[in-house]
Amino acid sequence: MQKGGVKILIIILVILIIVAGVVLAYKITQDKNNDTETISEEETTEPVAVEEKQVQIFKGNDRPIAVMIDNHSGAWPQAGLNQAYMVYEIIVEGGETRLMALFKGVDLEKIGPVRSARHYFIDYAMENDAIYVHFGQSPQAQSDIKKYSIDDINGIAEDGTTFWRVKDKAAPHNAVTSTEKLLESAKSKKYTTTSDKESVLNYVTDEVNLEDGQVADTITIPHSDLQTVRYEYDEENKVYVRYARGEEQTDWDTDEPVTTKNIIITFCNNYTLSDTENKGRQGLRNIGTFDGYYITNGRAIKIKCIKNARDEQTVYQDLNGNEINVNDGNTFVNICPTDANVEIEGVEEATPTGNTVNE
Repeated sequence: MQKGGVKILIIILVILIIVAGVVLAYKITQDKNNDTETISEEETTEPVAVEEKQVQIFKGNDRPIAVMIDNHSGAWPQAGLNQAYMVYEIIVEGGETRLMALFKGVDLEKIGPVRSARHYFIDYAMENDAIYVHFGQSPQAQSDIKKYSIDDINGIAEDGTTFWRVKDKAAPHNAVTSTEKLLESAKSKKYTTTSDKESVLNYVTDEVNLEDGQVADTITIPHSDLQTVRYEYDEENKVYVRYARGEEQTDWDTDEPVTTKNIIITFCNNYTLSDTENKGRQGLRNIGTFDGYYITNGRAIKIKCIKNARDEQTVYQDLNGNEINVNDGNTFVNICPTDANVEIEGVEEATPTGNTVNE
C-alpha cells in the first residue's frame, strides 16, 4: 500500500475512535440523567407523614383535681370555671346548686370560692379519678370519703397555707386556693398526682355538629325555684355563654363571660336526707339509666345517661345505643330533677321543649 493510502486509513481510524468516544460519553451522560430522574421521581412519590391531631381538653397524664365551687349569689363571680375541663352542677339544700370544677394540667393562681363537700359529688370525682377538694363537709360526705378511701383535701383541716380568705367577699363565700398549693398538699399527703384513666367523655378532634339535632340557641334549666340556669349560643365563637338567675356569669379576675363548648343535661331526682344536723341536705338517685340531652354548636340531641355504680364512669349514649362523640372543649354537666321544665329554643325554627327522651 502506498504511503498516501496508509495516511488516509490512519485518519479514518482516528475519526472513528473520536466518534465512538463521543457516542460513549453521550450514552454515559444520558444514563446518569435517567438515574437522577428516577431517584427524584421516587423521592417525590414517598408518602408524607401526617401529624395526627390530638384531643387538647384532656391531654397529658396529670391527675384531675375536683374542686367544690360555691354557687350562692354571694359567691359570684367565681374564679377558674373557664379553665375547668368539666363542671358538674347539682342541687344542694335550700334549692341552691353547687358546682364541682375539674382541672387537669393547668396552672391557676386562684380557684374558688371553695365550699363544703356533698356525698353525691364524690361519685363524679371518683369516675374522673380526681383528687377531691373541699372546705368542710356534710356528715354523709365525711362518711363516704372514709368509706371509699377518697384522696381529698379539706380546707378546714389544712395548715392555713393551702387555702386563704380574700377581703372582697364575705365569709363563708371567700375561701380560695390555687393549683400550686393543692399539688403541694397532695404530695405532702403522698397522693398520686398522675393518672392514666381515660376521660369520661368520648372526645374527638373532628367537629361534632349534631346535624340531625334540634336547633338549640337558648337552653333554660330550672334546677329549683331558686336556681335557673340559661345558656345563650355565641355563633361566632361556637360556645355557650352561661347565665344564672338572669345574670351573666363572669370570671372573678378577668370579667370575661363564663362559656362552655358542650352542655350535658341529666334528669334524675334528688330527695331530702334525714341526717343528724337536720339542715335539709339532699341525696341524689343517680344510679341507673336516665334521660338527657347533649348540646353543642347550636344543636341538641336526646341521649341516655347510664351510671351503674357510684365509682363507675357515666356512659352517654344516643338513642341508638352508641356512645356519643363530644367536641374537644369544656363541658358543663347540669343534673336536674326529672320534672324540671327544661326549654331548648332556636332562632331558626320552633323546637320542642321538655325533658323526656323517649317519644
